[in-house]
Amino acid sequence: MKALIIGTGEYVTGLVHGSKSTSDKGVGIVALTLFDLRQRGLLDEILIAGANGLKFPLIRQHFDQLITQKYGLDSSFRSFPNNDSHDPEAWRKALTELSPGDSVIIFTPDDLHFEMAHESASRGLHVLVAKPIVKTLEEHDRLIKVAQDKQVTIATEVHKRWDPMYADARQRLREMGDASYFASYMSQPKSQLESFRAWAGTASDISYYLNTHHLDFHCWALEGRARPVRVTASASNGVAQSINLDTEDSITLMVDWINDSGTKATGIYTSAWIAPKAEVHSQQRFFALHHQGELRIDQAHRGYQLSTESDGPQSPNPLFFRYTPDSQGRFAGQSSYGYQSIADFITGKGEQLATIESTRATTAILEAGRLSLDTGKPIDLNL
Repeated sequence: MKALIIGTGEYVTGLVHGSKSTSDKGVGIVALTLFDLRQRGLLDEILIAGANGLKFPLIRQHFDQLITQKYGLDSSFRSFPNNDSHDPEAWRKALTELSPGDSVIIFTPDDLHFEMAHESASRGLHVLVAKPIVKTLEEHDRLIKVAQDKQVTIATEVHKRWDPMYADARQRLREMGDASYFASYMSQPKSQLESFRAWAGTASDISYYLNTHHLDFHCWALEGRARPVRVTASASNGVAQSINLDTEDSITLMVDWINDSGTKATGIYTSAWIAPKAEVHSQQRFFALHHQGELRIDQAHRGYQLSTESDGPQSPNPLFFRYTPDSQGRFAGQSSYGYQSIADFITGKGEQLATIESTRATTAILEAGRLSLDTGKPIDLNL
């Protein structure tokens, strides 16, 4: 199977304006993932399309240095357009190189998503689109229709659904009765305003870019249980305008929800891209109150707490072992590290295995600790 990536920005390549990203995605995400999938035999060929072919020599150099030389992965790809040309329609030519059943991954400014996704799906190709998938409900409905007509998958790349904490929280919230209150916050540093200068405030805004994460999570958590009925937005400005960008600094959406039981709920979703330098690239957290419990996650710092009427306060760790089933009621703990440690032993895989040969020092230290406690003296080791 072939895969085409449309877009050559930070999330694809790790490059911003010809330089390595200063965020936590300096090597990119999309291309690296596809290179690994090809190494595992799940892909045959990778194509990348962008408007500016002059960028591709730098991209190849960047990939060779940070992917091939570091991981030993083949980072080769076919590029559209050629290295010496500029063609904003190059992605259309790249589509002609694919066959029905192949895949297209779209990471471009938001206002380009619909046309690219619709054209790709119309050719019988499966499509994954960066969030937000489109900017209007009318476009969304048209994509639903073409996906059904051509029997292909069109999806949004909302990776928080795969975060073990978020996936665990979604299932727990669905067992806490009616929704009552939800509040999320997600930010990025003001340096991103320069990174996104080409489209910020024109092709899209910070709400489309960041609020999508927690809006998708909350809609997913309430799927089949509640429906949004009213949206009120508020915004701040000043910082972006000071660098000649006509866009909001932060956007807050307040959404009125109606539970299927008829009770009301409130959702508040705030995003900003004027944050100062911090210990993480992106602050991202939420609090959810339901009729039978509450739950909070600080994703940036891996904090997870909840309290229910039946069990009281808890601090679960689904990264160690996830007992909460998936939406189909099936065991979903395969990615937990408690599961993987046993699976790697059974299969004989994994450099992490703590063999008897590699754990001698641990035993010696533990024994010495006990002796030191018993004698009140330091214990020398001679390993």
